[in-house]
Amino acid sequence: MTRDSKTNKRLVALFLLGCILLNFPILSLVNLDILIFGLPLMYVYIFGIWCLLISLTALATLFHSRKRADGSGGRGGR
Repeated sequence: MTRDSKTNKRLVALFLLGCILLNFPILSLVNLDILIFGLPLMYVYIFGIWCLLISLTALATLFHSRKRADGSGGRGGR
């Protein structure tokens, strides 16, 4: 398994995780009349999941590009 296919699998998994966490059944669980710092729980949940997905995507691609820049990725250092 190459590094590119590992990264692609991780990104697809993150996409599917985002689809699950931001879909109706899960969103209905946090649709409550609770305020966190004056914001509804639904808004805090959506923004938090959005930030988490962006961070995890950045980590997945950062580690991939760092390994490629060190010369350990790619085809024989060409």
